[in-house]
Amino acid sequence: MRADPGSRWSVARPGAKPRRRGWGLARRVLLVLFLVTLLPVVVYRFVPPPVTPLMLIRAAVDRASIRKTWVPLSRISPALVRAVVASEDEKFCVHHGFDWVQMREAWHQFLVGHRRPRGASTISMQTAKNVFLWPGRSLLRKGIEAYFTVLIEALWGKPRIMEIYLNVIEWGRGIYGAEAASRAYFGHAAASLSPREAAVLAAVLPNPRVLSAAAPSGYVEGRAATIRARMPFMVVPVPRGCPS
Repeated sequence: MRADPGSRWSVARPGAKPRRRGWGLARRVLLVLFLVTLLPVVVYRFVPPPVTPLMLIRAAVDRASIRKTWVPLSRISPALVRAVVASEDEKFCVHHGFDWVQMREAWHQFLVGHRRPRGASTISMQTAKNVFLWPGRSLLRKGIEAYFTVLIEALWGKPRIMEIYLNVIEWGRGIYGAEAASRAYFGHAAASLSPREAAVLAAVLPNPRVLSAAAPSGYVEGRAATIRARMPFMVVPVPRGCPS
């Protein structure tokens, strides 16, 4: 005798329970992954990252020591903040982690076969990549980078993102952060960087292992001059956030 479809004794469809168990397991796995990835983001909101994956990879490949000294944003020359914003991300104080206009332009250049599409990474995206991830251009890595970008924008705020960025960014072989770079190339603390020195440091960021801040080429000097001319017009974060 067939069971009444509305009866409490109706036979469940085959595979319904395994499917529900599968979704439940997936949700638990996603929750665990979220909590595991959220933890370092919360910790680094208050504690300086001791080391980054890029530092470890470079040290293993180059067999070189890691030169870095953490300093708070208040002990980094405001000229350097303006210089990196002018060089890397002029909309840093405006966007929420992604510059969609630049990303669409980069995607268009990729579609038309441009050999070297223009970069579209914001300072927030670069910070997420440098602090949490490995170098690479795969879609998987870019997707994880976007995920961490959303987290740090939500939990750190612009001043903290800039502070960490300027303390972990690579500025030469084995040289990381503004303080180490300033002392290596100019012989003084990052707090004393002049506008010209700041512009030179920002000018080598696209390829700090090839371009030199110690002996700037004509290309670096020209790029630094352009950056320096733009610096006064940049909107940069202050201790409480970005100016409204």
